[in-house]
Order: sequence, then structure tokens, then C-alpha cells
Amino acid sequence: MNIKRSLLLTSAFTLLVSLTAMPSFAQTAAKSGADDTSAKKHSYRASKKVPAMRNRVYAQLARAQKLADEGDKIEGFEVLDQVKDRLDSLNSYERAMLFNFYGFMYYGNEDIAMAIESFNKVIAEQTIPDSLITSTLYSLAQLSMQQQNYTEALAYLTQWRALNAKDLSSNQEMLFAQVYYQDKDFVNSLMHIEKAISLVEAKNKLPKENWLILQRATYYELKQPEQVTKVMEQLVRLYDKPQYWLQLSNMYGEIGKEDKQMAVMEAAYQAGYVNKASDILTLSQLYLFHGAPVKAAHLLADAIDKGEVDPIERNLDLLSRAYLSAKEDKKAIKVLTQLSELVEQGDYDAMLAQTYLNNEQWQLAISFAEKAIIKANEIKHEESTEKISYLGNMYLAKGMAHFNLKRFEQSLNAFANAEKQQKTKKSAQQWAKYVAREQENYRQQQQVRLAMLN
Repeated sequence: MNIKRSLLLTSAFTLLVSLTAMPSFAQTAAKSGADDTSAKKHSYRASKKVPAMRNRVYAQLARAQKLADEGDKIEGFEVLDQVKDRLDSLNSYERAMLFNFYGFMYYGNEDIAMAIESFNKVIAEQTIPDSLITSTLYSLAQLSMQQQNYTEALAYLTQWRALNAKDLSSNQEMLFAQVYYQDKDFVNSLMHIEKAISLVEAKNKLPKENWLILQRATYYELKQPEQVTKVMEQLVRLYDKPQYWLQLSNMYGEIGKEDKQMAVMEAAYQAGYVNKASDILTLSQLYLFHGAPVKAAHLLADAIDKGEVDPIERNLDLLSRAYLSAKEDKKAIKVLTQLSELVEQGDYDAMLAQTYLNNEQWQLAISFAEKAIIKANEIKHEESTEKISYLGNMYLAKGMAHFNLKRFEQSLNAFANAEKQQKTKKSAQQWAKYVAREQENYRQQQQVRLAMLN
């Protein structure tokens, strides 16, 4: 998590403002103490009286700050070390401000561990302003978040909240939400997120994008997909990014709203957001599922031609099924032929046989049925060939094709083999009876013709 220096180091910057606005830091400290008293806030230390900062200490701290601002960090630290050498002579407030400056400068030097150590020394002092304690605790919480030490971050925030008399701002609510989320306390995280969002909406402002992202993640962890979907709808409406459209489509699918899933995915496609192979395949499947095979085939074929989708088995399989559903058998045959050459098993040969049969291309149907049967019988496994789903249908296809070519004996032989497969036994028996009758009728018709010729 990025921490803005202006937010993190409030106490250090407050000091700088005081240096330019007041004739002496002692006067500023005295005024600050008076303001704290008039506000009647709960004090972190019981019955404390904050000592003033002496001008000589103030001057050295101000010099260290000036050196740091000018980029001379080493000399800035040296000035602070000079003050630290007289640590026993400093009062509680002076020690706190010294360590506050150390924390500020360590943070500017990206030494987070030393910054945390320094800020902890600030709050260890007994008689310092409540405002300094609260701002330092808040800074420590943020730094602990940056260090991914969420347990400590929550502890600092809890102390800070106990001292902070004001209502939390929306940003402060979100800091609590982030800490609770990382601590896997998703219920409390969600509570603070919703409070933050309600605060900004009350001012007719929009919730920040990253707030909604955290809300979505929290609902997801709480296994509330309907609520995740509502947040995704809001992200699409307010921030309109490609990934949000695609994620919303996926969520509609997860909660069983397939019509909306396809509508949103198609809108994303029209907007140019569907570019990844996985998204193209998802939309193709949705088109096919919702009875739009022509769209499915066109989208997928175009993507394969452009190299956006790889022409591997599962993708070509989807394309072939789209073409078959769209009644574009010639295009389907082309893809199935490619699959037949690509795959050792006979499944696509079986599909080719069936497609050729449907198109009354009898000899091609027989050829590919035989090819599928040969591949099935060549498969080496412990199970019987009856486990191969297409085997019986291939014998049926051969029988039908031979029948239409008036090859009755070959047709009956094929149906006899089909009867041996449990799934096609009944159909094969019916076809065999029909073919036997037709064979007899054909024989009688041939006899009549011969008699007429004689």
C-alpha cells in the first residue's frame, strides 16, 4: 500500500508550519496545550502537563529539517544525532519531537523499520500532546500496513481510535477496512467499507474505484456472489473498464443469469474488449449455448484465422460443433477432417461419417465409419470396445449407407454388428427387419423385371 508522505508524517509537517507561523516553538506548544484543554478531549496520559520546547532544541530540529529538505540527509541526521547526544537533558516533549524527526527522515530515506522504531519512541514518552500521540499512532498503523504486519497495524489503529474523539473520515474507515481484510476479518472489513461509501454518497460523491474493488473482494471471501455481482455492476457503471465488463459477465454466469452473461459479454465484444483467447472462446460457447451457432462459428473461425486463438483440438472441436449446429455441414466437414488428422482416436472420424450420412454421401459415410471402427478396435485398454460411445452408431451408419446403395447383405452384416452393442441393439434389430423386408421386395421386383424382359 502506498503511503502519502503528507498523510503519514502529519506531526512533522505540523511542526514546520508552526516554525514559520510562530515566533517560538515554546509559544506554539503552549497554545496547542491550551487548545487541547478547551476541546476537552480525553487525554492519553492522565493529569499530564506538556512541557514547552526550548528555542535551542527547536533551532537544531529546524536545521535538521532544512538540511533534509535540501537533500543533505547525512548532515541532517548528524544534527539530530547531536541533539540525541544530550538526550538526558531533554524534556519529554523535546525527546518526542526528536524521535518524530528521526521517524520522518528515516521514512524519507525509505528505512521503514527504523521509522517505525523511531515513532514508537515518540508514543513511549509520557507528557506529550494528544494530537502528537494520535497522529503518530496513525502513522505507525500505515507503516505496519506497508510492512504487511497487519496484526500490529490493527493494534495501532485500535489505540488511535480510542483516543480519536472525532468521527472517522471515509479514508480512515477504508484504512480499517483494509487492515481487517488482511487480517481475514471480512465481516468487520465490510462494515467499514460500507460506512466509507455511505459517507461519500451522503456528499453526492462517488466511492473510489479501489474501495469498490475491496468491497467486491470482501463479498467474494464471504461467499456472497449476488453481492459481488452488484458491486461489479457498479464498477462497470462508474469506471467502465474492459476487465469489469468481462468480470461482470462471468459473475452473471456464476449466479445462473446466463442471458445477462451473454448480453454483457456481447456488449464487451462490440466495444472491442474481447481480445484474449479465453474470452473469445467463452463468448463463442455462450453463443452456441444460447442458440446462436452462426455467431459462434463466425467469431471463432475469424479468431483462429487471425491467430488470436490456437487451432488446437478443443478449439477446433468447438468450431466444428458450431458449424454443425448452424447447418453449415461443408465447413464442419473441413474442420472435422483437420481434427481427424490431428487426433489418434476415432471420434472425429465418427462425426465425419455421421455428417456425410446426413448429406447422403453414402460412400464417404461408409469410409469414415470404417475408419472410426478400425481406430476403436486398435485401442489397447482393459475395457471392452463397448465402452467406446460411437462404435454402435458407426455400425448403424454403415448399415444405413449400404442400404441406400442397395447393398443389402453388407447392410445386414453392419446391423448385426450394431446389435452386439448394448446402446444400439434395439435400433439395429428394427433396421435389420426393415432391410430384410426391403431386400425381399427388391428381389421380387428384380424377378418381375427379368420376367418382363424374357
